[in-house]
Amino acid sequence: MIALTFQSPSGSTTHAEAQPGETLLRVGQRAGQPLEGTCGGQMACATCHVLIEPSYRDLLPPASAEEEDMLDLVPDATRSSRLACQIVMTEQLANMVVRLP
Repeated sequence: MIALTFQSPSGSTTHAEAQPGETLLRVGQRAGQPLEGTCGGQMACATCHVLIEPSYRDLLPPASAEEEDMLDLVPDATRSSRLACQIVMTEQLANMVVRLP
């Protein structure tokens, strides 16, 4: 299991555990986080927008052109923005903090 923490805009935290190979979207949904994933993880929306802690950004593969296009539609996107449906959990991401915008 891979431990991680979701942080709400108000600062409250929820601890969760992921299986290797599981998407961050599924982990967040199982943990009761407000990650809609309206498109079912097909990268056709941005309802699973999250902010990745800077120290973990470089551990992730770069966002694809399609993901970047979706993030361009998010009004509060930052350099730390990613779509949770595109992040596959690995042991390297243990103890990551994921902020919800």
